[in-house]
Amino acid sequence: MKIQKIELIHLDIPFTANAGKHLQYWLPHWRISQICKITMDNGIVGWGETIPNYTWSKVPEGIEKRIQGRPAAELMWEDALGAGVQMALFDAVAKAQGVPIYRLLGTKVRDWCPLSWWNMDMPPKGWAEECRQAVKLGYTSAKLKARPWFDLHACIQAVQRVVPKGFHLDLDYNSTLGNSANAVPHLKELEAYPEIAMIETPIPQNDVAGNRQIRTRFNRPLAMHYGNPPIMTTLQEDITDGFVVCAGASRILRQAAICDEANKPFWLQLVGTGITTAWAAHLGAVLSQAKWPAITCMNIWRHQLIKPNHKIRGGFYRVPEDPGLGIDIDQRALQRYRVDYTWVDPPRHLYRYRRASGEMTYYACTKQELHQVYPRDAQPISEPGSSMDVVEDDGSKAFDKLYQDASESSVKRIEKK
Repeated sequence: MKIQKIELIHLDIPFTANAGKHLQYWLPHWRISQICKITMDNGIVGWGETIPNYTWSKVPEGIEKRIQGRPAAELMWEDALGAGVQMALFDAVAKAQGVPIYRLLGTKVRDWCPLSWWNMDMPPKGWAEECRQAVKLGYTSAKLKARPWFDLHACIQAVQRVVPKGFHLDLDYNSTLGNSANAVPHLKELEAYPEIAMIETPIPQNDVAGNRQIRTRFNRPLAMHYGNPPIMTTLQEDITDGFVVCAGASRILRQAAICDEANKPFWLQLVGTGITTAWAAHLGAVLSQAKWPAITCMNIWRHQLIKPNHKIRGGFYRVPEDPGLGIDIDQRALQRYRVDYTWVDPPRHLYRYRRASGEMTYYACTKQELHQVYPRDAQPISEPGSSMDVVEDDGSKAFDKLYQDASESSVKRIEKK
């Protein structure tokens, strides 16, 4: 079975209303999904998906010349072909064999895979609304971006008011706590909340001594991205309870085998709509240590691009049993969201960090840059009453001057009371 044709289709899928209020400033380019449709010489069609502005591997330029006319089974383990192409090749080969993809990956160990809700840092009301939606749709956990510029006690308490007992929060700091001196007292305070299940990357992962101190003193599991520090250092120093795994099929299976030998659980972090979420289920079905809820971020988009949608029961979703990915692509959705561009810029804006004292700091950097800038400014860690909000460009000269000033260095002001 050889590859006859490949088609790459770009979509602009709207975010859900609450997610879009915040993601439009940080990750508007995540609205772009690249669908890969590969047609074989026997008529079988394989489908895959890449989130080109995030995914572990983009589909390379000139992919058509690279794979056209070659056997699908010969190529499907090549991670360098990109997420969507690899997924589509597995889909086609499994369909040709009349089996679900997991049969090509290994021995099945589970029928249902855990899946978590996902979203970014938000004020208390934003987190509460995200978790309310998660509960309504059958999720029992949410992985949220925790940031020191918010009063995280207020955020967690807002969530507590809308979720049932047993709902869990996994908090990802993306290194923004800076060092163990900041992290340990802050994280110890969070032990008071039974909802906190685990913490991801509170400080830079290459700070081996600092992460060892956090793990020794904090009474919740600590998660780190696989490979930083090098895996042997991580295991020898025993600085994490488990891992975040995000890669192509070949690398994932290699990493999963090491996690299995070390008895370290992990979650699969494979971002995409219902298409990618199906792929994650097939991997999760055969990887024994994929015990922590997977992160696909499927919930941030208004459409899963499949029919019917994945259904979540008690925080789990069923591994598809039909051949290939085991899903039907919603062709109308492909037509509705199809576009000829691959990037979306955020509107010009400022971030305003507001403290309970009334002092405000304005930042003109991106949210990604703020991850480094805020710790560098030695700002407080989750100070009570603190918050971060967005100031949009209103077209005024006053905004333009403030934006220019903040672009050179953060601007501090005192709010009049």
